Amino acid sequence: MLQRLLLTLLLMLAMPLHAAPKADLWPHWQQNTPQSELLIDHSDWQKWLTTYVATDPSGYNRVAYSRVTNADKALLSNYLNYLQSLTISHYTQEEQMAFWINLYNAQTVALILEYYPVKSITDIDISPGFFSNGPWKKKLLSIENQSLSLDDIEHRILRPIWQDPRIHYAVNCASVGCPNLSDQAFTAANTEQLLDKNARLYINHPRGVYIDNEKLILSKIYSWFSEDFGRSDQDIIQHIAMFADPALMQQLEKHTRIDDYEYDWSLNEIRDASQ
Repeated sequence: MLQRLLLTLLLMLAMPLHAAPKADLWPHWQQNTPQSELLIDHSDWQKWLTTYVATDPSGYNRVAYSRVTNADKALLSNYLNYLQSLTISHYTQEEQMAFWINLYNAQTVALILEYYPVKSITDIDISPGFFSNGPWKKKLLSIENQSLSLDDIEHRILRPIWQDPRIHYAVNCASVGCPNLSDQAFTAANTEQLLDKNARLYINHPRGVYIDNEKLILSKIYSWFSEDFGRSDQDIIQHIAMFADPALMQQLEKHTRIDDYEYDWSLNEIRDASQ
């Protein structure tokens, strides 16, 4: 019995540290109101993004966490409280998608600010369970009297309801390896444009796709969520090609398989000269 327990523990420890959850629909959140004319106000989030998100020369967005004022921390908190006060089932699916993306990103930023300074979001180890890591499983939000975690938003709402792989370019985990935290708030009107924009920026940046010594190396996002991008290497490469610039497209034509995956969990922050 003891040997079996020890073997189980060793197997659990050997599991990937950041194994991604499967999409698992939470049916409650399928409710929507197609004819609704209600709009959600994301102007406070837009103000915050405009103030603290900056794009470096490579096209990568970094966040000035160290510069956030108490007033703007309060602004972010008020925005999150506002979103949680809404009965989201009263809105159209288009309004809902923007709502969930912005809620996920704003809550992630709020977490970083609460625990800052941190080197990585993985250092915020507040998820329940002995073998859990990071903040993603912690119930941090309440919508329509339902407690939700970041994992719930991404894997039980956004992924299974919309079934759009571009969602992975929209939600941001505050890490260098992650697609950009958009400097524009998502809205029903701009979501399609921003999903395509973020996909292009990520795929044409080395942290998303790069070729080294004839080897095709991708972000681990394409491994963790391979079911969303396609079951085979060829499916994933075909997805990438949809958003590749001509130079990358030319290189991709020489590849039929993925050679390796990488990911950088360090914080996506703007570093001041004193840091």
